[in-house]
Amino acid sequence: MKKIITTVAGIAAAMSIGPASALTVTYGDFSDLSAFQQNGATAAIADPVTDASNRKVLRLTNNLNQSGSAFLTNSINLANQASFSTKFTFNISNPQGISDGDGQGADGIVFVVQTVANTAGGIGGGIGYLGIAKSVGVELDTWDNGPGLNDPNGNHIGINLGGNFNGSTQPIGTRMNNGSDWFAWVDYDGVNDLIEVRLSQTNARPVAATLSRTADLVAELGQTNAFVGFTSGTGSAGGFHDIVNWEFRDTFQPIDPNPTPEPGSLALLGIALTGLAGLRRRVRA
Repeated sequence: MKKIITTVAGIAAAMSIGPASALTVTYGDFSDLSAFQQNGATAAIADPVTDASNRKVLRLTNNLNQSGSAFLTNSINLANQASFSTKFTFNISNPQGISDGDGQGADGIVFVVQTVANTAGGIGGGIGYLGIAKSVGVELDTWDNGPGLNDPNGNHIGINLGGNFNGSTQPIGTRMNNGSDWFAWVDYDGVNDLIEVRLSQTNARPVAATLSRTADLVAELGQTNAFVGFTSGTGSAGGFHDIVNWEFRDTFQPIDPNPTPEPGSLALLGIALTGLAGLRRRVRA
């Protein structure tokens, strides 16, 4: 009986296995940051940081008038038309300094794919991203800098290219710097030149994208080897900008913590379980 149960478990596990050639980077926490190049304010923050929930987090900024970043030291080969999928949990807490229309706290976090590891962009409204050329940046922006930085309000997301805040944006109804965990998914389908961002206050991947944009990242990056990571910035307002956990795949393979098996997989598992039930009946007989 043990061998039969193992076989069924193996069938179920096989449904979650991705392409053999895909590289997956996974950080359940950030107790070990040895694989990161830390820059600016991030490099000056003592590692590891324990947050208010006793978790080891990657803290990008922790005071006013800062710019910081953390990128994987080793580049990722995005040879499949620069396609990738990533998911991360972030937490922005301890708002401080001056206030905009929705209260204290600034300026946010940017997930970045770019071609230089040891760099960080502008402070404040630059969110550590402004000025990083040959890049794509997904901003999680918590301060209203007005039209000059393409901000529709003080709580929005955006998809940007070339180190500029030049992309489409989407206001978010709940303050992202509310001290709660937020969950973000970013997927780039290089075949169709489509970037999609999903944002949620729960760990369930939304069916519909929160924001999307078309872009040719192969042309934008100018190479297939790229560095992936995060930036943040503060100005006269600030806060603690933390990455709680992170998973990155170097292929277009959207990450879902609770995936629904495909019908074929369900049928295969059903056949296996039916066979197991039949064997049990024969053993009892």
